[in-house]
Amino acid sequence: MRNLNLVLGTILLSIFNVFAQNTFTLTSNDLGGQLIKSQEFNGFGCTGQNESPQLSWSNAPEGTKSFAITMYDPDAPTGSGWWHWLVFDIPSNVNELAANAGNVALNLTPKGTIQSITDYGAKGYGGPCPPEGHGLHQYVITIHALKTDILGLNEDTNAAIVGYYLSNNTIAKASLVAYYQR
Repeated sequence: MRNLNLVLGTILLSIFNVFAQNTFTLTSNDLGGQLIKSQEFNGFGCTGQNESPQLSWSNAPEGTKSFAITMYDPDAPTGSGWWHWLVFDIPSNVNELAANAGNVALNLTPKGTIQSITDYGAKGYGGPCPPEGHGLHQYVITIHALKTDILGLNEDTNAAIVGYYLSNNTIAKASLVAYYQR
């Protein structure tokens, strides 16, 4: 009986490892546990370079037709958090955004990709800029695998509408969390 339990345990562990290795995953060459000064917003009293991190993803689920990326600070003292980055209509054959792709003037995103309005009121990446002395804020960067080629929105669409469309079209998502304080 003990040998049978050992064999069954080994089989279950092997199955778990196979599935765990094939999960939808978001990674970054630029992010550790904390965001850095070069990724900080430049404005609102912050003096960073506002450079978005490099992001890559793997193992998108079957049926993925496009991707979207969001960056959100649930700790912002607004009552509704703060949207720092909204990127959508990323083609399904893409699995990476280069560092600083959030700078819309550099045109580093794939053709057809849209970066819409953040809570800063600007398009593209808006880095962290928590109030001084407010403590650590968490920044949740999420890749959404979508069941549609395009969301049908434009670069002037606000975060709430983008979020609504993402909610209705996401088939899987993966996130990274990094922290920042001033």
